[in-house]
Amino acid sequence: MARIDFAFGATEKITQACQTTLKQYLAGHQIVVYCSDAQRLKAFDDKLWAVEATAFVPHVMATDPLAEQTPIWLVSSNLGPVLARAPATAWLLNLDDLCPPTLGSTARVIEIVSDDEDDKIAARLRWAQYKAGGHDLKAHQLA
Repeated sequence: MARIDFAFGATEKITQACQTTLKQYLAGHQIVVYCSDAQRLKAFDDKLWAVEATAFVPHVMATDPLAEQTPIWLVSSNLGPVLARAPATAWLLNLDDLCPPTLGSTARVIEIVSDDEDDKIAARLRWAQYKAGGHDLKAHQLA
């Protein structure tokens, strides 16, 4: 079963997701970022290019020919085959309102939850679904 880390209290979900991605990238983790909402994934992509003035966070769509040489993959559909290609140590950052359609062999999932009421409601449903699946759930409060 996967470890699922919920980070509650983000002022702005996409900004926090970018900061978390930068932190995990600098720690040496490969990350697969999933969101079925193409507009939200594009907003994340755009913001990740400018997460910090002096930071460079290499990322591409998982279908890009350079994906195998890039530590952060973005995916909006067909998550299963993407996770099958990713190293077993890769982390999955879920930006979707629902649980990912599959976790594959992913050992670690990150969920960012904003202070928006609709986002909190969706997170509670994801929490319940992960719990029913027997996953190891951890809650973290962002300052």
